[in-house]
Amino acid sequence: MSRLPFYLIVGLLIALGIGTSVHRHVQFEVPWTPGEQRQLWEIEAIVDFSALGDPVRVDLALPSHQRGYRILTENTASPGYGLSFLQDETGRRAQWSIRHAAGDQQLYYSVRMLSTDDTRTQTMPRPELRDVGWERPYDTAAAQVIERAWARSADPYTFARELIRDFSEERQGENARLLLTQFERTQLLVRLLNQAGVHAREVSGLLLEDGRRRQSLTQWLQVYEDEQSWALFNPATGGQGQPENLLLWESGDRAVLEVQGGTNSRVTFSMLSRNQPAAAAVRNQLAGDSLLNFSIHSLPLEEQALFQTILLIPIGALVVVFLRILVGVKTSGTFMPVLIALAFIQTTLLTGLIGFLMIVAMGLVIRNYLSYLNLLLVARVSAVIITVIAIISIFAVLSYRMGLNAGLTITFFPMIILAWTIERMSILWEEEGPKEVLIQGGGSLITAVLAYLAMNNPWIRHITFNFLGVQLILMALILLLGNYTGYRLLELRRFKPATED
Repeated sequence: MSRLPFYLIVGLLIALGIGTSVHRHVQFEVPWTPGEQRQLWEIEAIVDFSALGDPVRVDLALPSHQRGYRILTENTASPGYGLSFLQDETGRRAQWSIRHAAGDQQLYYSVRMLSTDDTRTQTMPRPELRDVGWERPYDTAAAQVIERAWARSADPYTFARELIRDFSEERQGENARLLLTQFERTQLLVRLLNQAGVHAREVSGLLLEDGRRRQSLTQWLQVYEDEQSWALFNPATGGQGQPENLLLWESGDRAVLEVQGGTNSRVTFSMLSRNQPAAAAVRNQLAGDSLLNFSIHSLPLEEQALFQTILLIPIGALVVVFLRILVGVKTSGTFMPVLIALAFIQTTLLTGLIGFLMIVAMGLVIRNYLSYLNLLLVARVSAVIITVIAIISIFAVLSYRMGLNAGLTITFFPMIILAWTIERMSILWEEEGPKEVLIQGGGSLITAVLAYLAMNNPWIRHITFNFLGVQLILMALILLLGNYTGYRLLELRRFKPATED
């Protein structure tokens, strides 16, 4: 029979597992390793104005997801005001409204931004070229400034850079000084670029510095080379590129703050930086994501903790399959070691080993007595279960009385599995002798310890919980191991005499 379909299924599982894991890392920025730290910015905008006693409407531009920064949460404080979040092609805005307000007013907006490693350029619609009209003598001055910068440039970016330098103090000529007496620098540069056929707009950004208060937005020049490619320029220095600590606050070529029904309006910003574990930051980042609402991360924290343990079981199963199929270790029960390993995670390894050996040893003694009663299987196993519960209870009470709180965790052992383990070992003792009991019992204990070491590894716990595609890879590996029909490592000792001859 052809094995091609089998290997295609295995390859598909591995490809899906790797693909979904890589996509989750790249798209949602879930870290590969535990303990990574991410920088978190808490930014507060305060809007101050004086209301005139009439209806008031306040529009404030809001930031959006962009290169290097992603919004986690945002909140507002505006007692008595109605609030709406609006979004159109120009960007996001918060709109407060009230029927009557008088005197000094303060509105608050706060946002938590996560610093990310995303370096992809944000896609923004290219602004249309504006019809620029100049009055005399500014039309002549503008034409001469454009002509001079155009001759020393080769593309929109170099033209913008040369144009900005012509307005610097070192190279500022009479034409530039004349234009600056009538127009604000950034708006003037946009007008000149548009007249030269270069698409450009004025954008507002916030320079992030830890612990700064009452900061204002700075103006930047966004110049387009084509419909998709753009670059930021500092209108004061001509420097090209977006600084790492620059958060673009308004990029839709609209006013940052618009107040109707009030005067003396202004907006100031305060900011604070702190570090947060990457895993927690990603959970906050994706808490409202519609795709994630169908995943484990949308569950309450208690259920998430439960699934974090459940998702470790395939790791233990892989260890059992490897040891039984390739190594040839004999165990008492197929996956009993995995459940014992789960108990070890709760009790710690040393406490779990001592408790497991004591329970099984005392259980075998009591089970040996029950064998003389000639009970039916169901009744005998039920009696063993009750015995195991009694043994665990006695050990827990004695540990507490002796001040050994670690002994209380022995209650995490799976009682039904322990009862069946005692039953199987007792039957094996009667049929095969104590040697086989020691072989299978020791193999089960070794397998449980190795499974515990694998399942309790912080890196493995992080990967299995945050990248569900790993489960597909584990399935593929188990299928490949299940296809193995060769000799086990422990069976090779049978051929030792042949090698000696």
